[in-house]
Amino acid sequence: MTDPNIPRPLRSLAAVTTRLLTGGSPFETDTAEISGRPTRVWRHAPSHLRACLEASLEHGDTPALVYGEERMSHAEYYRTAATLAHRLVDVYGVAEGDRVAVAMRNYPEWVVAFFATVSIGAIVVPLNSWWTADELEFGLADSGAKLLVADGERIERLAGALPGLAIPALAVRADGPLPEGIRTWREVLGEIPGDARLPAAAPTPDDPATIFYTSGTTGVPKGAVGSHRNMVTNIVSGEFTRARALMRLGLELSGYQAFRDALPTPSILCALPLFHTTGAQTVMLPTLYRGGALVLMYKWETEEALRLIERERITSITAVPAMISQLLAFPRLTDYDLSSLLVLGSGGAPAPPALVSRARSTLHELLLGQGYGLTECSATAVVNGGSDYLLRPESCGAPVATVDVKIVDPAGAELPPGEIGEVWLNGPGVVLGYWGRPDATAETFVDGWLRTGDLGHLDEEGFLYIVDRAKDMIIRGGENVYCAEVEAAIHEHPAVGEVAVVGVPHDVYGEEVAAVVRPLPGYRLGADDLRHHLESRIAAFKVPGHIRITVEELPRNAAGKLLKKQIKRDQGWAEE
Repeated sequence: MTDPNIPRPLRSLAAVTTRLLTGGSPFETDTAEISGRPTRVWRHAPSHLRACLEASLEHGDTPALVYGEERMSHAEYYRTAATLAHRLVDVYGVAEGDRVAVAMRNYPEWVVAFFATVSIGAIVVPLNSWWTADELEFGLADSGAKLLVADGERIERLAGALPGLAIPALAVRADGPLPEGIRTWREVLGEIPGDARLPAAAPTPDDPATIFYTSGTTGVPKGAVGSHRNMVTNIVSGEFTRARALMRLGLELSGYQAFRDALPTPSILCALPLFHTTGAQTVMLPTLYRGGALVLMYKWETEEALRLIERERITSITAVPAMISQLLAFPRLTDYDLSSLLVLGSGGAPAPPALVSRARSTLHELLLGQGYGLTECSATAVVNGGSDYLLRPESCGAPVATVDVKIVDPAGAELPPGEIGEVWLNGPGVVLGYWGRPDATAETFVDGWLRTGDLGHLDEEGFLYIVDRAKDMIIRGGENVYCAEVEAAIHEHPAVGEVAVVGVPHDVYGEEVAAVVRPLPGYRLGADDLRHHLESRIAAFKVPGHIRITVEELPRNAAGKLLKKQIKRDQGWAEE
């Protein structure tokens, strides 16, 4: 039954979108030629990432980067990035189109290195700080990096490989002696002039700016080449989705703008790794461009996050669902003042619908939402927020106004609403292709459309529902079982903290449904209890034939996605 306390939208999605796109609105669109194809773009988005860094000059002494007890104002952040940009050019000979790899935890230096690189027309390559030495070496070699900027832990991990790669390295927060030829951040930067300005450069919107590597959960990571336009699109897209959510309830555009202007300066907790597109593109970039404070976490710790929310008066968090579940289940949650928190968003991995009801029953009234996107579409493509998310928690939302979504069958024919097929996306966030992989590029990007590899359907109003990854679908005796559907049903049990549903070999059915479940702290849960819970929620053939209960956290990659191959290996469920 629908909760009567949830406000119902007063305007249709189409009507609100029309109002938001009217002339004079900050959400006007234009048409631009991208790779020879006309594409809808945001008229008022910054032209490039260099402009985003230059915007910090307008925000002066307000906080830009917070890490522990360290604070850097917007003016200091700009001067530091500008100084590093000169060093990249003068000391290391970095030129337009050269690649600079960044491999470190969420330190302020990550942000500085990122913007210094893209502001001179070079390409930044964020490497996964969780990667092993071999994986990091792969990323450096595959991207053809000219320079590595890395923290002490990554330098130590790569010590044996760097001489063979012949790549100079700049060490950040490194204790103890360094391998020969590696210079420290402080040594290279030297004194930062009070009047530091960026060196001359003129990037254009569709120049390559980033190479973000895919998570590699289904194979060798591929480097998605993103343009300046791909990145800056997120700045307007995020604002658009918030305006759309409030205007659906009857607010006029002028009223929304007045509401936004009355809000406190954003203070955003960055709990996600910056080397992941959600962390960099939907959290870091809009925060700094809008003059907000980016509060960096070295790694996720629930109580530390709560302490930072209270101390820094955090206004918004975007986290993976596992982090949000841990926060809501924290036994001393009420010990902390969370009243500053206005927005709690889920990204990076699918959110179970049960998370919405848990958040509503546990926290004060705030704007809940989740987004859907991929590395290959520069993060934000589809967003569900406000009352729409409360009414449709199983949907990942509606596309932003510059994005088109279609559902296609295996032959590439578009399907009508309600029918399940592969999700294809088109818009200014779709990246230029994969670095050095023309075959993979041709397979994934078709006439401007991104083939996501996700299975889903649209409803009559245009809301998107993801049912599974195409490669995760289980075929049990000829019946399709979508892992995401089973996981969502299991998550409705009040004792469940984490769950992974996988397919395991079966002599008769071909595949059988299996689940690994981790209860919330302090709860007990048995397999029979869980099966009984599922009997009235999903068809019998979808109920897992194998259920394992574990107290260990389920393995995930840095983006928060479950490592299902590893889970199957750990449980002894060998793949065929």
